[in-house]
Amino acid sequence: MANADLLLTHSYQVEIEGLIVAGFSEVSGLEQEIETEEIHEGGLDFLHKVPKGIKHANIVLKRGITVDSSLRKWYEMTLEAIRYGTKPIPKKPTVYIALKNSTNDEQIRFMLKFAYPVKWTGPQLNASTSEVAVETLELVHEGLVVT
Repeated sequence: MANADLLLTHSYQVEIEGLIVAGFSEVSGLEQEIETEEIHEGGLDFLHKVPKGIKHANIVLKRGITVDSSLRKWYEMTLEAIRYGTKPIPKKPTVYIALKNSTNDEQIRFMLKFAYPVKWTGPQLNASTSEVAVETLELVHEGLVVT
């Protein structure tokens, strides 16, 4: 494998329900794990490990806060659905995270199925620094597919 084949972590985009949401400085939690259960075989000193289920980590999106409040509104819609129970949780059928190469061509696409926000964190405010104000949105989902 040549170094030219390696993809860098700084070239990606996030697309939520067909809209490219710009400006994410960090995306983490792209992981899944097969959980196993241990079963002792009767009469023998042998341990079987069998698959039990698939566990997905929450996805954490970080970006500089802007006047575009669409992510915050999505979170507030989820809060409202839970508080009042009159509406379904606003799951987005597909959230894509696309990893790109050095010429900005999409190479790998991570698809999150039926994602919705479970945590929003506002910026840390500090008058003694001049850092970008960052918001964080944490998503749960029902599956991760890599294409």
